[in-house]
Amino acid sequence: MNYSYKGKILISTPDISGDIFSRSVVLVIDHNESGAFGLILNKKNSKMSNRFKNFFDFQIEVYDGGPVENDKVFFIIKGKKVTEQYTDITDEFYLTEDIERIINAVLQNEISIQDVKIFSGYSGWSSLQLDNEIQQKVWTVVDVYNLDYTLPNDQTLWKSIMQNLGGEYLLWANAPEDISLN
Repeated sequence: MNYSYKGKILISTPDISGDIFSRSVVLVIDHNESGAFGLILNKKNSKMSNRFKNFFDFQIEVYDGGPVENDKVFFIIKGKKVTEQYTDITDEFYLTEDIERIINAVLQNEISIQDVKIFSGYSGWSSLQLDNEIQQKVWTVVDVYNLDYTLPNDQTLWKSIMQNLGGEYLLWANAPEDISLN
């Protein structure tokens, strides 16, 4: 491995259809010789969202972080660090699994729920797997993309990024979800 995709955005190509990665936007949290770890930013999980209603008096959106370990919960937080168990994503955002501390921080108004994005599971790749998928053009890497990771994104995020990339990506952005219908 010569290059790390840590901090980059991965955009799935339309060739991936019918699975969780179809039209996905993935933030790569970590990437090294051992493999890669990321979270899908634009796939809401209504089942998990309903389970979180038990903790709060208001609707919470939970996202599918990926197909691995869906019983694990991850949080991307914007701003103030309220736990000592975290991984920096950027100067403004960090990741944590500290569910108890994050729930307490929201309930005690230490952080706003608008500055928190919750994920069930994660996206994982073994050693060199992500590199191979990128070489096979399963993913398009977006080096710099100004994005608020805590915004409530949906499928429009994938299309919007594809349109911003221009060129052949404009065709993909406007293709039907089932590309065999094209």
